Parts: sequence; structure tokens; C-alpha cells
Amino acid sequence: MHGVKFRRQHEVGRYIVDFCCPEQALVIELDGGHHALQADKDQERTDYLAEHGYRMLRFWNNEVQAEPDAVLERVVAVLGLPHPNPLPGQGEGAGRYQSPFPSEPART
Repeated sequence: MHGVKFRRQHEVGRYIVDFCCPEQALVIELDGGHHALQADKDQERTDYLAEHGYRMLRFWNNEVQAEPDAVLERVVAVLGLPHPNPLPGQGEGAGRYQSPFPSEPART
């Protein structure tokens, strides 16, 4: 994504985070339903990462599955990157959309 690279299951101090971009000091966590019951632990983790210079984005698993484009837009906005799927200019748009999420099929 615009040359920004993320590492999966990356160690940051005493934690292993879901996704990490060390160059941008950004951590992305994907949370299942059990996280609703452990808000204190999650806040402790977020505070620890912030103390070590990391920004944190959290998304619910179902949010990623139901709204992948919205999740991607949020990540891109936090990174300050150009929009990943800009609207086509006048007379453009005949190509195929390629999702950045491998589990989502390509659309025409």
C-alpha cells in the first residue's frame, strides 16, 4: 500500500501485535468479541504502546469483514497517504478494482 509495509504478529516490547508498521509507528489490532470483556487489558496495552511511541488503531473482526473499504480508508487517513481507490477522472474507470484484502474477490 503506497510502499508502506506492515509486519504480522510483530513483537513490540512485551506484546505481540496483530499488525505493525515500525516505520510509521502504527499498530493495528483486529479484535474478536472477547475483547468486549477485557477493555482494561486492552487499554493497558494501548497505553504501553503509546509510551513507546506507537499509534494504535483497533477494528472489530466483523467490521473488517463487513466494511473492508472503510477500514482501509481509516488506515490510509491515519498514515496520511493518498486515497487507495481514487475516483476515476472523466472518461476513465474501465479497469478492474483490485481489493487490498486478499479474501475479497475482485470486482469488475
